[in-house]
Amino acid sequence: MDNNKVVNMERSNDKFQWKKYMRSGIAIIAFLILVIFAISNVFIVKENEYKVIRQFGEVVRIIEEPGLNYKIPFIQSAESLPKYKMTYDVEEAEINTKDKKRILIDNYAVWRIEDPKKMIANARNVVNAEAKMSEFIFSTVRSELGKLNYDEIINDEKSSRGSINDQVTAIVNDLLEKNNYGIVVIDVRMKRTDLPEENEKSVYTRMISERESKAQEYLSMGDAEKNRIIAETDRQVTEMLAIADAEANKIRGEGEEAAAKIYNEAYSKDANFYSLFRTLESYKKTIDEETVLIIPFDSPYAQILMGE
Repeated sequence: MDNNKVVNMERSNDKFQWKKYMRSGIAIIAFLILVIFAISNVFIVKENEYKVIRQFGEVVRIIEEPGLNYKIPFIQSAESLPKYKMTYDVEEAEINTKDKKRILIDNYAVWRIEDPKKMIANARNVVNAEAKMSEFIFSTVRSELGKLNYDEIINDEKSSRGSINDQVTAIVNDLLEKNNYGIVVIDVRMKRTDLPEENEKSVYTRMISERESKAQEYLSMGDAEKNRIIAETDRQVTEMLAIADAEANKIRGEGEEAAAKIYNEAYSKDANFYSLFRTLESYKKTIDEETVLIIPFDSPYAQILMGE
């Protein structure tokens, strides 16, 4: 009888311990589930994004500051929107210029979300916002380039593309603001402007003709400048030669005057010697190795040669 009681007590203790472990295990599992559930509803807002909190599909909160945040489980959901600048390639399109010519344009835009609540309310998502922005850009570019002639767009010397880009950016931002899309365009740029294939040949021919005409104009201006410089140089050279000739004649006259003075002084000192000297000087100019002289007996030459 006593042995049976001992066995029953041991079995009761084992059963009690097992139930205790079961309750502890369930509590731990429940706690872990609760922690995981809580963590799954905690989220981090990054510096380059907005967090949009929805409750039953409606936007109830927009978080802009980075940090740790929490949403109500099952009731609220969180989605991210980019806060950084984005680039959007506008689809290539064909437009008509003021003079009824066709041209292909290819644009891109740099933009960002400024007011995510307005953007969601009116565009719903980024894709729709880009589509609406693209529509405004195309209509504005078509309108602005439609005010210019074909040559003003394709000719670099007449191009106004820099100012057109700024005008398009300002107009598109006005349209987006009026429609409360909550986005802002930072810059709109034309990557390229191409011509339809059927117009390329005629345009290139005209451009070549214009360049040749301009080159001929530059050549004519160069020739005119060259002729002006040559004429000016010739004038200066003529003036310099005239001045040099006048100076040379002046010096020559002064030399001849000095020589005559010296001759006169020499003649006055010894007339016979001077006559002999002048006669001998004349021999240098009139007599050479092949000269045959036939002179009268009483000529000064004959007398000097004969020692008289």
